[in-house]
Amino acid sequence: MTRQFPFVLPLLVCLMLGGTANALAVAAPVETGHAPVGPDAMFGVMRLAQAQPAQGQTPAAVPSPAQPAADEPIGNVATLTGSATVTRNNTSTPLKLKDDIFLNDVLQTSANSTLGVTFNDATTFNLTANANITVDNFVYEDGGKQNSALFDVARGTVAFVAAAVAKTGDMKISTPTATLGIRGTTGLVEVPEGASAGRANNVAIKLYPDADGRVGRIEVNDRAGARLGFLTQGASGFTIRPGAGARFAAVPLVISPQQALRDQGFVRQVHAAQTLGRQIVTQRRIQRLQSPARNNPGANPARRPGPQKQNGLPQRPGSPQQPAPPNRPGRPSQQSPDLHGQPGVPGAPRPGLQNRPGLQKVRPASPAPKGKPPKGKR
Repeated sequence: MTRQFPFVLPLLVCLMLGGTANALAVAAPVETGHAPVGPDAMFGVMRLAQAQPAQGQTPAAVPSPAQPAADEPIGNVATLTGSATVTRNNTSTPLKLKDDIFLNDVLQTSANSTLGVTFNDATTFNLTANANITVDNFVYEDGGKQNSALFDVARGTVAFVAAAVAKTGDMKISTPTATLGIRGTTGLVEVPEGASAGRANNVAIKLYPDADGRVGRIEVNDRAGARLGFLTQGASGFTIRPGAGARFAAVPLVISPQQALRDQGFVRQVHAAQTLGRQIVTQRRIQRLQSPARNNPGANPARRPGPQKQNGLPQRPGSPQQPAPPNRPGRPSQQSPDLHGQPGVPGAPRPGLQNRPGLQKVRPASPAPKGKPPKGKR
């Protein structure tokens, strides 16, 4: 054993050094203070890195609902009695039945006049005499969830019936002293002459049932957005009056039988205008879709005039550049199906006449007179 000891000692030293190296290799990640990173954590880090914009770049803006084009109508005149005008691009023009309504239009009625306007979602307003309303915003997409509209009633009595925008988006009506959130309903707004945020003129807001008998909801806020109250019962209303601290308050309104009878007439008018307005809006939309073909009938190549036959009639005889068909109607075919051109047309081949040279010779311009033989021939 004494002779073998020198061999055993180096072997033990090698085993001890190998175990220490393995222990150091296993303990290295723990010593650095970082926990092992699994696949899920790695994907999480990648998602966070992708969500952060690169340095010096601006995050992409969230797309907003598409605004209608400036030249795209958003409604039409449904009913009109008396006279009314629209102010567009600082120019005032009279309105007519079925006229298009655009964004930012200012609608104004004259004395003893009424105006019914239906928008693309079927929302309808009925303006009585000396009323003024501005279309500040209107975004509507059929089936969309981000529809919105804002109508500003500056003066007069205006009845309205809400439709798709109020049900699928955000519809508001602003007055000089309050802003109304409309939640699918019929209502009436009365703004006295000279009403403004700094005057004590009372603005009346009323809620009435829809044509089907349902009653919606009107949320009443001040111009700053503070909640003043809400209406949920038919034939109920608020009067917006100045309150403490230069603020306004919504005071419950007692509607007299005479006022209720008058208001019911306005409500019937706006419901009737909506029925007519739906048809007009649909009709005008179809006309706009068909207008290119209607205004430019030659745009369709199939309808352009040309050498083709019309109504099954043959081409006119003698027309150059318009060869007749091989078999003329009403006349038996005596030529082969592969004929080209018409008989009698110069330069056109005439199959079957090759053996008749006399027919192909050109006649002399001045034939000799009869009875006198030519000279040199007796």
